[in-house]
Amino acid sequence: MMKTTCRLLVFLIILSGCAPHPSPNSPAVTPEVSPGKVFSLVWQDEFDGPDGSSPDPGKWNYSTGGNGWGNGELQCYTDRIENSYIAEGMLVINAEKEEYMGCRYTSARINTLVKGEWKFGRFEIRAKLPTTQGVWPAFWLLPADITRYGGWPSSGEIDIMELIGKEPGRVNGTLHFGNPHQWITGHYDLPAGAVFSEDFHVFSLEWTPEEIVWFVDGEPFQTADQWSTSVEDNPFPAPFDVDFYLIVNVAVGGNFPGNPDATSIFPQRMLVDYVRVYQENEQ
Repeated sequence: MMKTTCRLLVFLIILSGCAPHPSPNSPAVTPEVSPGKVFSLVWQDEFDGPDGSSPDPGKWNYSTGGNGWGNGELQCYTDRIENSYIAEGMLVINAEKEEYMGCRYTSARINTLVKGEWKFGRFEIRAKLPTTQGVWPAFWLLPADITRYGGWPSSGEIDIMELIGKEPGRVNGTLHFGNPHQWITGHYDLPAGAVFSEDFHVFSLEWTPEEIVWFVDGEPFQTADQWSTSVEDNPFPAPFDVDFYLIVNVAVGGNFPGNPDATSIFPQRMLVDYVRVYQENEQ
């Protein structure tokens, strides 16, 4: 059993296609992307652990299980090394087509709840995204206390980056809030027919009390400056005035991307070079 496990691990790392791509030195201060704003680094994961290891348990938790996750998704999230591991300085989230605990696919979803929570800041991920019909990689934020403003959706959700496989050159950024459910959404399209599986890109979000701005490779593509919560006597900027935590995952199927079809190819992998969190300097 031990030899079989080792062979499987080596096979997965080889299949990941992770060419060496060292992260740049982590900057203490970001360039001034938005006028009048300078952010200092407060948290990071450069995924520099040993090849074949799991994501740093001091920074990340696993969400596990199936049951659709509220979106009709088909995968079962696991904490197995087959679905998330470090390879050549990157995190690999591996979505497989396989029967597992009643699901037809497996993948991984990791989060920083309790281990990393922030109110306001700049949130970045540098990643290469999977693109095939039915795949759904995401980088997003949920409130640490989901009950503070009455549960989802009135407690809020910030989707920094989502891609659906049938649109391989487009990523979406969305704000969810209110009850009845309201949302603000926009998208960014790569130029000249390029797709997000071809190269790494930086997906960022700047969140202040006054506004939330989405970026791809430093280019802003959406700004939100009006939202609300359904809970009375909680004025703007509620619900986006409390600590949120990060989530990185690759879902398969569901209401948003649609399910895999005859054109879909698996396995699919999201390669993450780094995740960084900055907070704005005092002026």
